[in-house]
Amino acid sequence: MVTKPARLLLITETAGIFFIVFAGAALHFTFEWSGRNPLVGMFSAVNESVWEHLKLPFFPAMMLATVQYALLRKHYPNFFVGKAIGIFSVLVIIVAGFYGYQAVFRSHNLAYDIGLFITSVVAGQIVSHKIIAKYGTRGPMKILPVIALTAYVLVFFAFTFEPPRLEVFRDPVTNEFGIHKAHLLSGR
Repeated sequence: MVTKPARLLLITETAGIFFIVFAGAALHFTFEWSGRNPLVGMFSAVNESVWEHLKLPFFPAMMLATVQYALLRKHYPNFFVGKAIGIFSVLVIIVAGFYGYQAVFRSHNLAYDIGLFITSVVAGQIVSHKIIAKYGTRGPMKILPVIALTAYVLVFFAFTFEPPRLEVFRDPVTNEFGIHKAHLLSGR
């Protein structure tokens, strides 16, 4: 028999797939919609780099995790172990999938990018659910995943403005990195 907390976990993880996909899709455009507001850019894609596209699933997944934690913390004290591994799984799948298909096909395919995004979110939610359901009630690892997720948030914020000069951070459209300061000043 499935317990009430287990059912709630399954429902929120499943509904979370739709939330992350739709909220992530919106985050692709919110920086432009905001008039290039740097504060909005900290949570949204500010260019077309792979790194900036990792914000699209990350921040909605973090929002979802906050709500889920409020609902489930009494039943799954190690909730963030599963959430952290699930969220990081999404990011790894996106990076590996993107560069993998680029290496094989040497071209860009929007349909593949969208499919990869959706597939990675589904996989991340499955991983999260499996780990929370199995390990969420035992062990002393509560704080480490919270520290890891918080560090990732801070890195996203910092690299929005000053990313390393590595390929994953390069905007393939402009060949620039991070928020394009000239565009912020001109409003373009």
